[in-house]
Amino acid sequence: MTALLTIGQVLSSHARLRPNAEGARDLDNSLSYAQWNERACRLANALTVMGLEQGQRVAILAYNRLEWVEIYAALAKVGLVAVPINFRLTGPEVAFIINDAEAAAVIVEEALVELIDGVRDTLEVPVDRFVHLGRSVGNADSQPVGYRSYEDMLTASSPTEPAVAVAVDDTACFMYTSGTTGNPKGVMRSHRGIAMVALLTGLEFRLHRNDRALLVMPMCHANSLYFFISFLYCGAPLTVFSRPSFEPELCLSELSRASFSSLVPTHYSMMLEIPQRRRPDTSSIEKLLVSSATAFVDTKRRIMEMFPNSGLFELYGSTEAAWVTMLHPHEQFDHLGTVGREVVGSAPIRLLDDHGNEVPDGEAGELYSCSPYQFDGYWNLPEKTAEAMRGDYVSVGDIARRDANGYIQLIDRKKNMIVSGGENVYPSEVENVLADHPAVIDVAVFGVPDPKWSERVVAAVVPTGDVDLAADALIDWSRDRLAGFKRPRDIIFLTPDEMPRNATGKILHRELRAMFGQEQPDVRPATENSQ
Repeated sequence: MTALLTIGQVLSSHARLRPNAEGARDLDNSLSYAQWNERACRLANALTVMGLEQGQRVAILAYNRLEWVEIYAALAKVGLVAVPINFRLTGPEVAFIINDAEAAAVIVEEALVELIDGVRDTLEVPVDRFVHLGRSVGNADSQPVGYRSYEDMLTASSPTEPAVAVAVDDTACFMYTSGTTGNPKGVMRSHRGIAMVALLTGLEFRLHRNDRALLVMPMCHANSLYFFISFLYCGAPLTVFSRPSFEPELCLSELSRASFSSLVPTHYSMMLEIPQRRRPDTSSIEKLLVSSATAFVDTKRRIMEMFPNSGLFELYGSTEAAWVTMLHPHEQFDHLGTVGREVVGSAPIRLLDDHGNEVPDGEAGELYSCSPYQFDGYWNLPEKTAEAMRGDYVSVGDIARRDANGYIQLIDRKKNMIVSGGENVYPSEVENVLADHPAVIDVAVFGVPDPKWSERVVAAVVPTGDVDLAADALIDWSRDRLAGFKRPRDIIFLTPDEMPRNATGKILHRELRAMFGQEQPDVRPATENSQ
């Protein structure tokens, strides 16, 4: 056994001590700890029989469903590395991650098989290591060609605990995050880091066995992964919100049976639109978290009115650093505009100027954090890892200032990053795609405030003079090239002279946000379903 327990070992412990207690459920199925552990062992042994070796990567592409918790635990039991993939990505985006991670196997949900099949000939994965995730057992007619059945694999496999020694510093997962170069980077996390996130999250939120979590954020996101592990560690049951997209009334109904959930401002805004007469009793909710984007003050007040028995927390963090700061319920309105102070167990935040010197309180600097659970580097990108680090401290490029009481205010998130509906959108990635259109001379992508999505993606485009380019046409052209949350909702056409630049010719995104941040361009926005 390791100095800190892996996910697989924690699950085994609960299965031994509390076999019949409910461990996890989604909206259709549930598992006791004994059932959960048995299925995780069966999957772990099946993957070993398939030929996978310790340290190899397994890509997972699925909507939220109960099997996510089985897969994470199974991979940890045999030292395989989980590579969760955002189901909102397009085929080429998914293919890049699978090949970059050098995945040795792919587990894909039935509804997403067509997406994988569309790029399968570009994937560097052995042909016999594609696993179809579905509930049917032994039904060859429902099995897609070229895929193993997840359920059949479990049925044929041994339920015994795998005899594999997994070290606490072994890599547990790659969490892919976009970068300013346009390609996502694999953020490596060890079992030690994951365990420390779980333990310190439990302390910060005062989690206990009688809590019940509702995990609404995608299980491929760091947010749900970290909270899933935290609740597993303390032995509290969790519910995976198993729907491909957010359903506000259903979510509110499930919240009436939970004590904790982490949601983005967009989720709260959609639930707040539900008429009072259709709202269930939500008095069981004790802890709510606003994460992934900043909530407006009015939104926070209305959340507190809807959930009067709940404390409202806010978190700032990143895939690389995990939790960095927290604003607690009693601090919400005394420190408006801040993201709180360092999470318990972290070293003091450092705000540095371009020369690496700490800036005084009240002045802007690049935010560096240090904790026992930060990432172990970017997969196969040592130079990018070095750029992100200063000694033991890590930065993702956020600019912030600290007030006299130690509270942190973010000024510019990840340089020009856009957060829309809880999803991170990097302008350069969208710009690279739009710039490929033959009628586009130049393009700059930026975010503007949006009451529903927190921010929406806007593109300022300089078109060629000999083509009548319409906003609708350009948005539609990007549909097969960009995930829905990355596609521009608005297009603004500019002349070359109107595009703001500095003395060296670099486009000034900040000026574009200032120029158009409050305007509603007269173009057709992308549909709601594109999120």
